[in-house]
Amino acid sequence: MARRQKGRFIDGIVLLDKGTGISSNHALQRVKRFFNANKAGHTGALDPLATGMLPVCLGEATKFSQHLLDADKRYTVIAKLGQRTDTSDSDGEVVQERDINFTEDQLQQALAHFRGDTMQVPSMYSALKHQGKPLYKYAREGIEVPREARPITVFELNFLGLEGDELTLDIDCSKGTYIRTIIDDLGEMLGCGAHVIMLRRTQVANYPYDKMVTLEQLAAMIDSATEQDISPFEALDSLLLPMDTAVANFAEINLPQDMLYYVMQGQAIQASGLKPDELVRITIGEEHKFVGVGSMNDDGLLAPKRLIVIREAESDNTIS
Repeated sequence: MARRQKGRFIDGIVLLDKGTGISSNHALQRVKRFFNANKAGHTGALDPLATGMLPVCLGEATKFSQHLLDADKRYTVIAKLGQRTDTSDSDGEVVQERDINFTEDQLQQALAHFRGDTMQVPSMYSALKHQGKPLYKYAREGIEVPREARPITVFELNFLGLEGDELTLDIDCSKGTYIRTIIDDLGEMLGCGAHVIMLRRTQVANYPYDKMVTLEQLAAMIDSATEQDISPFEALDSLLLPMDTAVANFAEINLPQDMLYYVMQGQAIQASGLKPDELVRITIGEEHKFVGVGSMNDDGLLAPKRLIVIREAESDNTIS
């Protein structure tokens, strides 16, 4: 007998403003419990030290979380100059202290070095896996694992301020960029060392900053509903962004309503506007109901790749 899933079938994306001191997984589990969701997943971990935007996918939205993992991201970071730590952030042990004596021109030249396409060696304190085990676990055991440099892109690196020994930067970068590594490398270029003391993710893809909510705000909404003896889910669910916002940058292929049945059966169908090796959003009917993503197959047809489960009762090939 199939095991009955716990929780509500609720689909969408919550823009969580993660607080400091907790892991992304702990934050995810709390959001899942708040919404009583049967399934949840986040879209790229933030260190316990870091705060800011952590999109949490609920229900069917988890099928598209990978596309947010691959999205560009933006951060505000404060680096403490004059000290290098073994983790490149303030959670680590100071391993070296040096004087700060660079000039403004030297700082600007160093910052310019990181802009554009570069190769970066991931930190040993990253979540990248080696033989199925995260690198940070090896690091905690004092084991150094060889890492290959990986291509990254820093679209923008803006100087925001320097007060005493604290340097503030704004960084817009591609997936897989380690801000701690940039700060550590920058400190070495400046000859004084540096480590991260504050890191805040301000953007993932094109999600709006002002739509973020904290765990405390979610808890307060639940408490307010409890005091009024009403269900909290109407208020909580109003925070959810549509699941197809995870693939908002994909071209849309809109199909007639009578194609729904064939698409949901996974059949490849004729469609205009397809390009080779390009994933597209598949929508149905005049209301442009999102049903999944697909791509062109070898025969030039639209082949569904990942489809949502339509749970509502259907009749005459309609989506209710």
